[in-house]
Amino acid sequence: QVQMVESGGDQVQTGSSLRLSCEISGLTLDGYAMGWFRQAPGKQREMISCINWSGPAIFNSASTKDRFTISRDNAKNTLYLQMNDLKPEDTGMYYCATEWREGRICPRPESAYWGQGTEVTVSS
Repeated sequence: QVQMVESGGDQVQTGSSLRLSCEISGLTLDGYAMGWFRQAPGKQREMISCINWSGPAIFNSASTKDRFTISRDNAKNTLYLQMNDLKPEDTGMYYCATEWREGRICPRPESAYWGQGTEVTVSS
């Protein structure tokens, strides 16, 4: 059974930092494309950052690439998102997702496994 459990969301003030974690079980992750997505209240889900479990390539969205960093710990089967200099517009539910796509960086939302999300609230 595949499980993806996000954690690390919190209520913070502008300029703060958070590190989100996504612990994955039930999969052998070689070749899997991993991603962080977020959904702000009243808005569509957007892709934030992606990485392939087996390689160095990374995708970052233009809106967060200078502040957010995706990484992984292969030994712990855990995906991370380091978020610095948080802004109110970063408020939302953050989800991790994964799909087997050897050689690709980002999972396709319609085909991916998803976690339940972790909530980030940034106040000004």
